[in-house]
Amino acid sequence: MKPRLQATLGQQLVMTPQLRQAIRLLQLSAAELEVEIAQAVETNPLLDWTESSVSVEADASHADGTSTTAQTEDRYETETLAPAEADWGPGDGETWYERTGPADADDEMPGAEQVAESETLQDHLLWQLHLSPLSQRDRLIAVTLIEAIEDDGYLRDSLEAIAETLSADIRAEPDEILMVLHQVQRFDPAGVGARTLGECLGLQLATLPGNTPGRALAHTLANGPLERLPKVGVAGIAAELKLDPCEVETAVQLLRSLDPKPGLQIGAITNDTYVAPDVVIWRQHGLWRVTLADSMRPRISIHRGYEGMIRHASASDAHYLRGHLQEARWLLKSLEARGDTLLKVMRCLLRQQAAFLEFGDSALRPLTLREVAAEIGLHESTVSRAVARKYARTPRGTIPLRSFFASGIDTGTGGEASSTAIQAMIRQLIEAENPRKPLSDARLAESLKATGVPVARRTVAKYREAMSIPSSQDRVRM
Repeated sequence: MKPRLQATLGQQLVMTPQLRQAIRLLQLSAAELEVEIAQAVETNPLLDWTESSVSVEADASHADGTSTTAQTEDRYETETLAPAEADWGPGDGETWYERTGPADADDEMPGAEQVAESETLQDHLLWQLHLSPLSQRDRLIAVTLIEAIEDDGYLRDSLEAIAETLSADIRAEPDEILMVLHQVQRFDPAGVGARTLGECLGLQLATLPGNTPGRALAHTLANGPLERLPKVGVAGIAAELKLDPCEVETAVQLLRSLDPKPGLQIGAITNDTYVAPDVVIWRQHGLWRVTLADSMRPRISIHRGYEGMIRHASASDAHYLRGHLQEARWLLKSLEARGDTLLKVMRCLLRQQAAFLEFGDSALRPLTLREVAAEIGLHESTVSRAVARKYARTPRGTIPLRSFFASGIDTGTGGEASSTAIQAMIRQLIEAENPRKPLSDARLAESLKATGVPVARRTVAKYREAMSIPSSQDRVRM
């Protein structure tokens, strides 16, 4: 075959520094984002704080029940949302929508911040397990695996050792445990549950698009030659595999962009004593609206004075200023993308869970990360990062965005009821019971079944214990 040159057009996704920065900023909490921005302003002379005209009037406006959003830059336009498909939806001619405009005097503004709960890597994984469509047996095995995963995200115990720690009524073989482990390894953060560095990098490579440059070769390097890379270098690996050193260098750079200890993204994060809301949800004239909290809006800008000096500076100074100018632009663009992604997720949650804000936990619909990701066209891991350690200020108080998600149980009418709604129903039954003759778990299960929610007695007991409600014998009051 005669060699020839041919030009082609194509699109591909590359893990550029800007993309990695955007992903990292997306998973930061409000307090961590403030620290990140402060450090950027201190180290980059091209960044400067923007004077806020609403800081003095913020407390007064909130006291009047109005939003300070009218006094800030209106970056997101009004969007009308379709009403959720449920019996509790709005009446004819009424729609659920969101905007960032001013709130009227009769708005029901949310309450103040609340104390944040600490979260570990295990908490993060168990929350995703709760939303996964696994059998009860696989869930018990997965819980044992998650408890064995260390803070850096690795599973260093052998499958045989895991099998020995399982209860006597499970008795799973290593092959069955391995199948459940593969399900856990699909959780966020990517690479969690790996047993070796090569497997950890391979799990992260699997989440990248197939046309990512060097992806296939990076898989090959992660499965063996990567350990010899410090000794023989890129040239040695290229000679061993009989490949062009440029191809090997591309694959090595891709591997270096991955996280060798993904568990520290969650486990090593310092927990805040108090939380600042990332979004604000309020009701105005019977409609639910959402906007980014004032603290989440970028309060930095590019220093125009230093930017103008680039034209008249010397070559070395101009090169220094241009580099910092590019970093400042990347940061501002990443912050804007973070806000857009967060609002996109919140729009979907409002469409799906408007009744939850209206009627409380009993109206919470079953909703998973996969459903939200499919609706808004994002990856599950992106949605998970967007809601992780994020809070919304609502008329019901400051609540984590995870409260909008819940697993589902089939009902007798052909629909589904969320686990959170079932817990709320159990609590209501217990609050209305005769204190001299409390309802047993079996009676509670019968009452739920009569309302069209067939739940086993063991499930009722599990939900009751999760709400820290004592048994019927301990609830007797004479």
